[in-house]
Amino acid sequence: MAHNTNKTTDVRRGTTFVRDLSDQSNRYLRAKDPFPEGQKKLRVIPVGGAEEIGGRNMTILEYGDDIIIIDMGLQFPEEDQPGIDYLIPNPHYLRGKEDKIRAVLITHGHMDHIGGVPHVMSMIGNPPIYATPLTIAIMQRRQAEHPEAPALNAHAVKHEDTFKLGSFKVEFIHINHSIPDSAALIIHTPEGTILHTGDFKLDHSPLDEKPADMGRFARLGNEGVKMLMADSTGVSKPGHAISETTVQYNIDAIMQQAKAKVIVSTFSTMLNRVQQVIKICEKYGRKVVIEGYSMRTNIEIAKELGYANFNPKTVISAKEALRLPAEKVAIVCTGSQGETKAALMRIANKEHRNFTIEKGDTVIFSSSVIPGNESAVQRLKDLIAKQRGRIINYKMMDVHFGGHAPREDLRMFLNVIRPEYLQPIYGDFYSFKLFEQMALENGMDKDHIILTDNGRVVEASNGEVRTTTETVPSYNVMVDGLGVGDLREVVIRDRQLLAQDGMMTVIVLVDTKEHTLSQDPEIISKGFVHMKTSGELIQNIKKRIKDVVEEKYPKGSELNYEYVKHALREELGLFIHQKTQRRPMILPVVVEV
Repeated sequence: MAHNTNKTTDVRRGTTFVRDLSDQSNRYLRAKDPFPEGQKKLRVIPVGGAEEIGGRNMTILEYGDDIIIIDMGLQFPEEDQPGIDYLIPNPHYLRGKEDKIRAVLITHGHMDHIGGVPHVMSMIGNPPIYATPLTIAIMQRRQAEHPEAPALNAHAVKHEDTFKLGSFKVEFIHINHSIPDSAALIIHTPEGTILHTGDFKLDHSPLDEKPADMGRFARLGNEGVKMLMADSTGVSKPGHAISETTVQYNIDAIMQQAKAKVIVSTFSTMLNRVQQVIKICEKYGRKVVIEGYSMRTNIEIAKELGYANFNPKTVISAKEALRLPAEKVAIVCTGSQGETKAALMRIANKEHRNFTIEKGDTVIFSSSVIPGNESAVQRLKDLIAKQRGRIINYKMMDVHFGGHAPREDLRMFLNVIRPEYLQPIYGDFYSFKLFEQMALENGMDKDHIILTDNGRVVEASNGEVRTTTETVPSYNVMVDGLGVGDLREVVIRDRQLLAQDGMMTVIVLVDTKEHTLSQDPEIISKGFVHMKTSGELIQNIKKRIKDVVEEKYPKGSELNYEYVKHALREELGLFIHQKTQRRPMILPVVVEV
């Protein structure tokens, strides 16, 4: 096997490292060299969603001169990516291939599957985009929020619709998830049939929609599936999914017993859950206030398209709710993850213009905690508890179940489909290994389980599917305000430095005749030290500045601004670290007088 390396930017750590692909493939991915040039082959390339959960999901399928793309999501930044709004998939591989892109296929309307559409579509020639009606409507509303983005060439499809896209024939199949109108994709290719599940769970008694079309999946299993690309997000959870009917029953019991205001916080796209709560409130004579722009927007879309069905008089404004007794009011809101600007945090923090937490109020967290948000959610719960609110979450009662199939449901689905090859998707490598273990228990051949990472090319040819050593660019494209992809790891590293140790500006006035400082340097500290209480340190820094200038600007020489500024950064950085064990960003300003 040829030795191959790939320089990869890890934005989360602000570093650049060299990844030895041959070594990694031997130890982790069992990768092989690509099939020979000129041999007909199907290429499957996950650009995002193969190293993270809830990430910038996007997968490319390529056969000859035909390309289709599945999903185009966003990922919210890590704590060590300050100032970044979100991350989107990297379209670099598609540059120069725009005329080969037959379509973009979207499985459902969550942001980690549609959030990149306003940015990426214009970069790849704005090809046709296919999705179910609710998903199309949510995308169109988001597109309107980006006036610089092109109008989508959108095609609404129904479940069981089949259409041809070059070498591919695609069928949308109904699947259950935490948002209505979700779909799995059956993709018939010259190398065999691929089933891409999208995000899914198996709910045999869902609310306001049908169960997943297991009959079609069973027939597909009998017809033969070359590769199953299966959602692995829930593989670490044991057992089977809890039905939405059970969740409804428990929220109903809480609402019936509550003697004051009830606040239900969930994700803005969990439209079935929001409708559950509204109907339960109708049953007990409560009026509902919906707080959170994205939630209100999604409910409006769902109602317009017939996906939500409730008495419009049940939903009232916040001002109308203030005129009612607390026991006649429920609030459905965003903010279950402890987001600082979301509705629930503003209510708990007494920053909301209309509502606060009162003694006896019940707050239902109808959502799970996304990994990484634990501390923010705990702070939110502490605020509610201090105001003597009653908290109920999914660990105390079945008031939520996520949209991803847990292990035993995945095992059952695997038995129904009986794929020749399996590729876990939508997860980190730990999730992929758990899925592999389960598939091995089900009797699959280890060499037929494809484990991959972002950018890794998977190829199928002449009946064989293999993970290759080839990679395409998949590093993060960062969106920061109006800037898309214009930030590099050095900017993130600078922001991390500022967040950790602050900044010190040094203003130096140099007398070019005397080759010395014309007056004491001026020091401005932001986030480094408190000037008034650090007098001795500041004086030592000023003395060190004078020594550096006189050493680097001897008499008889010309003043080299960049040389002196570089010396100040280096020497002061070393000096300050020796004195404080901190590394503030140092910005020297040298002025000639």
